[in-house]
Amino acid sequence: MSAGKGEHKAPAGKLRPLSIPEWKWEKFTMDFVVGLPHTLRKHDAIWVIVDRLTKSAHFLPIRLGDSLDKLAELYISEIVRLHGVPVSIVSDRDPRFTSRFWGSLQGRWVRNYISVLHFIRRQTGSQKE
Repeated sequence: MSAGKGEHKAPAGKLRPLSIPEWKWEKFTMDFVVGLPHTLRKHDAIWVIVDRLTKSAHFLPIRLGDSLDKLAELYISEIVRLHGVPVSIVSDRDPRFTSRFWGSLQGRWVRNYISVLHFIRRQTGSQKE
């Protein structure tokens, strides 16, 4: 007979369902399919992004070693370009991952916004009389 350690976690609370989105692509879930063989372009995972309202999905090939900045760039070019900016992200990944991903997205949006403003200023500045 072995004396095993008991469970030291507090009992889980009641499950609460996620709110139903009011508009398509304002809230989505994401997950990763990993452990795949490498493609010719060295992709070895698939990033699955699913709209919570319509259940439509995008399947993006990625490399497991891709940085959060690279994922944010891919997200903006493939998802935001088509569907706009989300209100929330649901993921079963580590909450720190989701938080860092949001931070990376926001950093990219700020840099893109500043670039657009700079371009507009240059264009309007050259039209002065």
